[in-house]
Amino acid sequence: MRALSFLAVYFSPFKFITPTFYIGEIALGTPYFFPRVWVKMSSKEIKERAEEDTNKFFERTRDKDIKVTREQYYKATIDRLKRSKTSAPKAIGFDFVGLGWKTKWDEYRFEWNPIWSFVFFKWQIALTFAPEHADHYWEAWLYYSRDTDKTKSKKERIQQCMEEFPLFYSVHSNGTSKAVDYYQLIIKPEYL
Repeated sequence: MRALSFLAVYFSPFKFITPTFYIGEIALGTPYFFPRVWVKMSSKEIKERAEEDTNKFFERTRDKDIKVTREQYYKATIDRLKRSKTSAPKAIGFDFVGLGWKTKWDEYRFEWNPIWSFVFFKWQIALTFAPEHADHYWEAWLYYSRDTDKTKSKKERIQQCMEEFPLFYSVHSNGTSKAVDYYQLIIKPEYL
């Protein structure tokens, strides 16, 4: 299961992630929106949305020569909406959200931390796997797990990461600048 693939980090040179536990009213997205399901729209909702869409279309195209009648557009909109779905809050259920990332300009970019969520009506129990320095942690992890030579030892792979994917930054705070190597903060000491 791809959503659980991030768990391999627990058997790697990266520091242990202590998950954060949340229990309370629904407050954590999975990943961007609160837990939800996709359902077919009711006949009433389809008619209301079709009417609204038709009114907007003919308002925008009022001064243009269009070849479709209001009734034709309304019927086509009804047919389209019958095949589509809308979101509704999830009443009961689980969500297993994996590590969110993308590549941009041939680099890994962190987007969201993995989260396991259980929803029971308006209540949520969630476990979020958010390490310290999450951006650097997960981007380095992605490079380590996807781009290093897997025939080498863990220590050699970390050295390869440090050479090919450096995490050396100048951090500014209160008018002062300090150099930080994030590998020192996210890797277990015995692998440095």
